[in-house]
Amino acid sequence: MPQLMTLFIIATLGYMLGRIKIFGLNFGTSGVILVALVFGHFGFEVPAIVKDLGLVLFVGSVGLIAGPIFFAGFKKQALAYMVISVTIIGTGALATLLCVKLLNIPPVLGLGIMCGAMTSTPGLGAAIDATGSNLASVGYGVAYPFGVVGAVLFVQLVPIIGKYNIDEENRKLNEKYANHKPANTSKNPLKNLSGSDFMFFSLSMVFGFILGGIEIPLPGGNAFSLGTAGGPLLSGLIFGHFGRIGNISIAIPKATLETFRELGLMLFLLGAGTGAGNGFVSIVSEHGIKLFIMGIIITLSSVSSGFFVANNIFKLSLFDSLGGVCGGNTSTPSLGALLNVAKNDNVVAPYAAAYPLSLICIVLVCQFMALVLK
Repeated sequence: MPQLMTLFIIATLGYMLGRIKIFGLNFGTSGVILVALVFGHFGFEVPAIVKDLGLVLFVGSVGLIAGPIFFAGFKKQALAYMVISVTIIGTGALATLLCVKLLNIPPVLGLGIMCGAMTSTPGLGAAIDATGSNLASVGYGVAYPFGVVGAVLFVQLVPIIGKYNIDEENRKLNEKYANHKPANTSKNPLKNLSGSDFMFFSLSMVFGFILGGIEIPLPGGNAFSLGTAGGPLLSGLIFGHFGRIGNISIAIPKATLETFRELGLMLFLLGAGTGAGNGFVSIVSEHGIKLFIMGIIITLSSVSSGFFVANNIFKLSLFDSLGGVCGGNTSTPSLGALLNVAKNDNVVAPYAAAYPLSLICIVLVCQFMALVLK
């Protein structure tokens, strides 16, 4: 069966699965990763560039959409988003240390489970680099599915369990950003270059790759970089915020960005799922159900602690809190689910505010824990 056709078969079945509602909940686009896991288990492979392209399309679009409102929101509650990020990553790290000791799980495998439970590919890269072992990637593959599904279900369940009024919560979120005007307002009208949407999106991503490739030296000979996820996200935020180069508008229609966002999320989940499915059964057979238990504990404890801090300590609104939790957990799929629940693009602002710091924290924590768990 041609490989390209199989990709679309997985996507079709994934969207069909994602539309099925159980007790009012559904997986949405995240249904793609569940189908992809099955195909991956049976040996189907997807070129790495598919997942990378999907990730770049998604985070780049998120950044460009959020840019006009991101900086205003971050200035207002920078401390809140920082504490949310540190709380989520810190809770996940603590839960990992406890589970490794209590469940007698190999440390490197446990580190990979933490990265999978928190859906952090950059963290996995740091774990493999720090330990010199690919065993972490196996743990990542085991925990990643629930890391995705757990976070997706969390953002759908919280509004239901808390009996929140969705319209009221959207009103609160909209009011927060209502007074912010994009930076491209000017007395003189900007020039629009017809048919240049893809060009400006590509330019933003090129700049993002440059930012993502900058390495910051760390103690012990290691280095940190924003990578494929953080670089395009930051670049998108900058381009989206300014919206102009001189007197030329570089604003991209929202409809185009929304299409890129959905396509990117689908490709990313497809690539991640098939990769995680390979070897999934064998490692579970060896270590048993405790691997899943550890992943579930890490995922639920981290997102719950983040939401508690956001909603109860900093008194953020529901969607502000959930957006911050998605960003603090570096969870691309859960943001997709939250966008579907809220039907409000403003939720990408708290996501984008919390994401960069969490990205830095997870990489540093993985490098530190690799030393502690030896």
